[in-house]
Amino acid sequence: MALIESGALGPDGRLPTERELCEQLKVGRRTVRLALEALEAEGLIWRRQGKGTFAGREPDPTGALAAAIVGETSPLQVMEARLAVEPMLASLSARRALPGDIQRMRHLAQRTLETREPDSAELWDGALHRLIAHTAGNRPLLTMFGMLDGVRASESWREIRSRARSLETQQLADREHHRIIDAIEAGRPVAAAEAMQDHLMTLLGNLKRLGAVAETAIPNPQPVALGD
Repeated sequence: MALIESGALGPDGRLPTERELCEQLKVGRRTVRLALEALEAEGLIWRRQGKGTFAGREPDPTGALAAAIVGETSPLQVMEARLAVEPMLASLSARRALPGDIQRMRHLAQRTLETREPDSAELWDGALHRLIAHTAGNRPLLTMFGMLDGVRASESWREIRSRARSLETQQLADREHHRIIDAIEAGRPVAAAEAMQDHLMTLLGNLKRLGAVAETAIPNPQPVALGD
């Protein structure tokens, strides 16, 4: 982390190889790999086979599209889209996530709960949802998630979510996060989808209380998931 923050990387943000990091930090290969996996889960680095490891988030071709539509997208539209995509991602994650993925999910959920800075809380929360999306192993769904994530990263969305966040909502979100993770760890796709849907409906309710979404507009969808 100190290496990333120091600005000592090359112009393309490439990190040293694992072997070079082991030599620089005087630690073993396993320690380096675990650290890189944690940084990747938190969205601080990205890796591409044959190219290397780079600081920051992986360039996303959906980013330009997200920037183009953010001004034409309402909070309700984003939540409707998330309700259509993320329960299925959680369902697939319950089939494909590995033990190491579960461990990182729990770490990110804990960091989301512990932080009291709104921007940091958004960072950890977003990293958790991205990790669930990645472990689903479905590129088309991940692309849709990436576009929605890009819209949510806009300044207007950050301001709305900051107003909706409180200690009470943070604690409730933590319980819901662990319900999602528990279902994924247990390999229960339907339960994971239902837990994710309930979590998103809670977020939608928070937006309603802020007046960002009309009360009559709140949908009551049925989760779509692969069977347990």
